[in-house]
Amino acid sequence: MSVSPKGLRNRKLPSAPQNASTSPTASDSEQESPRSPVARDDVVWGKTPGGEVFHVPSTHDVLTLFHPAYPKSHFDLLNLSLLGLQLVLFFSLSRFAAQVFFFLYFVFWRAAYDAGLGWVLTRQSKKKWMVKEVQRRGWLDEKRRPEARQWIRAQLVGKMGQDYSFDELPMEYNTWLLFRQLVDVILLNDFLAYCMFAFACFRIPEDLSIAVHILRWLGGILLIAFNLWVKTEAHNVVKDYGWYWGDVFFQRGGLVFDGVFNLAPHPMYSVGYAGYYGLSLIVGSYSVLFVSLAAHAAQFAFLILFENPHIERMYGQRKPIAVRRAVTARKSRSPQAATPPLATLSEDEAIDQLSTPPATEGETATESDLETEAETETEGEGEGTPKLKATKRLSPQLTGRLSPISSVSVEHAVTQHDLLTKYFRRDTVILQNIDLLRSSDAMLVLVVLYVLTVAFVPALSYETVTLLHFVHACCWCLFHSFGLGALLRAQSNSKFFIRHFMKHYHYPSGDRGQGAVQEAFTNWKGLYNLSLCMTYTSLIGLAWKTYSWPMSWTVGDELLCHTLGALLIGLHVWAAIESYEVLGVFGWFYGDFFMEDFPAHLEYTGIFRYLNNPELMSGASFLGLALMSGSKLVGALAVIRFLSNWWFLTVVENPHMRKLYGDSLRNEAGFVKVIKNVASKNARLLESRAGRHGPEIRRVARQVQGTFDKVYEETADVVEEFLAKSKPRISEVMQETKVLLQQSRERLVITRVANDLSSCDTAKYKIGIAPSKSGDKRFHLGEPITVTWEVPQQHSRRDWVGIYRVGANKSILVTKTSSLGMWVPVHDEEWDGDIFVGASARGLSTQGVESQAGTVTFRSSTLPWNVGRYEIRYHHDGKYNVLGLDGPFEVYVNKPDNLDFDSVRNSLTEIVPLCLDSDPSLIPLSCGGEPSPVGEADAVRGPDDFNFWNERQAKRISSAIRQAFDIEYAPEVVMADANLTSLANRILVSKRLASDA
Repeated sequence: MSVSPKGLRNRKLPSAPQNASTSPTASDSEQESPRSPVARDDVVWGKTPGGEVFHVPSTHDVLTLFHPAYPKSHFDLLNLSLLGLQLVLFFSLSRFAAQVFFFLYFVFWRAAYDAGLGWVLTRQSKKKWMVKEVQRRGWLDEKRRPEARQWIRAQLVGKMGQDYSFDELPMEYNTWLLFRQLVDVILLNDFLAYCMFAFACFRIPEDLSIAVHILRWLGGILLIAFNLWVKTEAHNVVKDYGWYWGDVFFQRGGLVFDGVFNLAPHPMYSVGYAGYYGLSLIVGSYSVLFVSLAAHAAQFAFLILFENPHIERMYGQRKPIAVRRAVTARKSRSPQAATPPLATLSEDEAIDQLSTPPATEGETATESDLETEAETETEGEGEGTPKLKATKRLSPQLTGRLSPISSVSVEHAVTQHDLLTKYFRRDTVILQNIDLLRSSDAMLVLVVLYVLTVAFVPALSYETVTLLHFVHACCWCLFHSFGLGALLRAQSNSKFFIRHFMKHYHYPSGDRGQGAVQEAFTNWKGLYNLSLCMTYTSLIGLAWKTYSWPMSWTVGDELLCHTLGALLIGLHVWAAIESYEVLGVFGWFYGDFFMEDFPAHLEYTGIFRYLNNPELMSGASFLGLALMSGSKLVGALAVIRFLSNWWFLTVVENPHMRKLYGDSLRNEAGFVKVIKNVASKNARLLESRAGRHGPEIRRVARQVQGTFDKVYEETADVVEEFLAKSKPRISEVMQETKVLLQQSRERLVITRVANDLSSCDTAKYKIGIAPSKSGDKRFHLGEPITVTWEVPQQHSRRDWVGIYRVGANKSILVTKTSSLGMWVPVHDEEWDGDIFVGASARGLSTQGVESQAGTVTFRSSTLPWNVGRYEIRYHHDGKYNVLGLDGPFEVYVNKPDNLDFDSVRNSLTEIVPLCLDSDPSLIPLSCGGEPSPVGEADAVRGPDDFNFWNERQAKRISSAIRQAFDIEYAPEVVMADANLTSLANRILVSKRLASDA
């Protein structure tokens, strides 16, 4: 009887015959005749990763180990001996010794299960390591290791039925049978060791009533019974194939969630360990309870680190990111009513129809999924960030190119991707995606910190509390001036705040950057208002802590200090109100640092008629509270406030005002002019009354004034000269620091070298770089790099080739820096990832005249993704001895000659496909892509739309854009756009913002 491989996926596991993997409750006939033949109608078929389809014979569960009618293998005898030894030791050792021994013994077997089996199964799942090790060592090869093969055959045949044929079944199945015997040893000894430890810790808790004891025993028995039921039902569903992780070796069907698997997630690992806690209740020991919790946690670690990733690799179907699926319209109640167009759906309807696609579908996979994949990359789960609408006029040099955006943009129906990017924009989930430049996130962090501080700070002395209040107020005062001042200075010089939001958040490409400007200014207003309120709140808190009610108002200067303090506070309040009336909300929040739409003109009215910087009055309230409280701490804070405010005006506000308003900015305020006029009149009056001493007084005054002016000018010249000379040096230091950091990352490698290379003739090792598409040794970022090699016939099969930056290695004989993943083996077919699975390396001989030649190609993650000059190195025997070297070659990125839409888009048409590994299912249709991604037949694709397999590809595009256009975007922004036209428009808007700075 033959079965088409196409039917394998439809063969559900619960309908498999019982003899395929007998459950613990096997029928009597099967128990009596363990070798009974299998009915023709109950044949189960399996398939190896190599595509070989075979009949899966019947297997018997672990309970046959204790059945005298079944033959025993050497593994069975070892298992029974270990189990019997535990029983002997339990009755022989003292109670304390038994507790210690069985605790350590249980830890050993639990580690063998969760760590040992987890490590082995992970390697088998990813690399088919066990099967390849058996193949490499020749354990099942009759010619290489006949004794080992015969011994393994004897162990397996005795455990199987008459339908089992050791010679006809594939190596994968026989390796699985050998592996499951090892699993039986570990599982049974782990279980018995736990039971022996629990019984050794048995005690009867005191001070408990009989009713509590009865309930304790009943609860424990029920939990153990429930545990047994869960395990039995789970085995009935998955059979031996799933119980012993058979899908790590071969495939026999898809995932089926039935029976107890509908009760709880991963029942064998979650509720299937309820017996641990039932036995803990019965023995009445906290030691057993805590050991049970630790063992259960280890089992969950096994689930998370091996089981779930394996299921995802085996049964999960990779789904591209940023796929545009049209939102389905609701069905009309009237049969004659036509379905409304997708583009006319209301937002509520669109949201109702929105559903986030899972990373892995639970449906049965297709036949192509039966082929076991090697390690796959983890897919990202977001589909970008939302959009905002706004408009802004562009600068003259870019308006001509950007104005026809709407005519170039692709119009298509509303898609789930559009809705996701519109309503979800890197939202904060608990503390994930925290951005301290978003006012809401900053407030969240502050609330959490203040609550934790109040909750966990112990009772302190009055002096300590007062000092903490001073530190608190000082921090807010410094942050308000220096922290926000630094942000405003960066915004004035380089549009830092706006560029931050352009980098990390997605906005519609047609808004011309206005969305980023509005959101940046909105968040700045929130941060500024928060800082302003907290500055004065912390000041009031400090003043209140240091204030004490006067015993007598008429004694001393108490009444005078309070009066002056109240006047100073009133002066500050009046100055703030007057300033707000003149500045309005635009000037109050420093709007001219962000928005260019408002007219740039100055009006010296109100309080600004008298003062240029009435903000200095803000320190009056600090001084007033210092007088009223009589505290030196508040007085020190007032001094800090005055100094920090002076720095803010000198370094941040005045330079920006002069840059923005130029000569229209007056030098002296009305108050200063009046004071100078009065001083000048008084000076002339004093001079007239001085008589013959007048000239001498003028001469001394001029000398003093000249001395101050000279000192000021010389100091200013020295500072300017220092800054002018240090700026290029600082830039050089920054660049060198980046290089050193890169080199330090590269040097995180333990260099392994061969001890003897006397048999290697380096002259016979030739390596070269094949020309690029342009015919030279210049490769575009992401372009595959082919390397040709010619070596002696007896070279090591472990040889490999790596790419390194020019100058990263000083020696041409030994490589001492890491390749950072930029390497490929010479014989790629004999490697699985970074694990060599081919024949053992043989010694090299220089006597042979024959040579072997070939090529290797660097692509995808093995390529360098930073522009620069590189070299290739041929290494010996999996080590870092260099036998060949070629280079340098250059990696470049295509930069447009002109900053216009067509040039930028043309540059992206070369960058994006290369960053997507030229995968036709991902790249845009305009670049030669396929109409729809794999498994996404319902996708709506415009000619410029593209998709991703994972966030790593989006990071490549972000890096390439940074190197080509000097513009930084977060990968989420690139994934939200996922369109060449939108991305080109975004780059042009960002470049305009950068040029305006």
